[in-house]
Amino acid sequence: MIKLTNVSKEYPKRGFALREVSLHLKKGQFAFLTGHSGSGKTTTMRLVHMAERPTTGEVRVTGYSSDTVTERNVWRVRRRIGYVFQDFRLLPGRTALENMAFVLEVTGTARKAIVPAAQRLLAQVGLGAKAGALVNELSGGEQQRVAIARALANDPYILLADEPTGNLDDRATRGVLDLFWDINAKGMAVLMATHDLELIKRYPHARVFELDQGRLVYDSAPE
Repeated sequence: MIKLTNVSKEYPKRGFALREVSLHLKKGQFAFLTGHSGSGKTTTMRLVHMAERPTTGEVRVTGYSSDTVTERNVWRVRRRIGYVFQDFRLLPGRTALENMAFVLEVTGTARKAIVPAAQRLLAQVGLGAKAGALVNELSGGEQQRVAIARALANDPYILLADEPTGNLDDRATRGVLDLFWDINAKGMAVLMATHDLELIKRYPHARVFELDQGRLVYDSAPE
């Protein structure tokens, strides 16, 4: 599903964010991507999302290669990926249902199917009863669940989550991780970036990739 081969990413003013990183996440796997701040986690996630291209090396995602996919067609890759951020990025002043309906409309869902699809997705993340609540009235954990439902709108092959529990308390963090595991159990690959080693220790069966100063220094299940 995701394969990085000798990937380096250099920025003109910042220098190298990644150096010769190779990793492979297979279909249906769950993996944590960890490392200190500045280790290259977010850069890796952006490369997988093809929001950026590597300076050298190749990124392959669901059969698409960073070497050959054009900017005009990169949307085809992104439609196969759900992305969850740390800061939720919801539309303020709108309900959970309205947030979902907006995403579904933008992605081309038939008008008559938008509300049923939004309700189904919110129920999937345990928020069926909160569909009519304004997002600013929801707790942090509930807002993140809306964001996860939004990421699932395209029925993606891969779920990327970049520090999704960074703004949550311990109880909400456990709820979000349990939800990710449920999603993964249904066959979706999950790659979650986190600097929280204590969180990773709670899930010993997950794959772990560790970055340090842009280099991959640990893979719990090397190919």
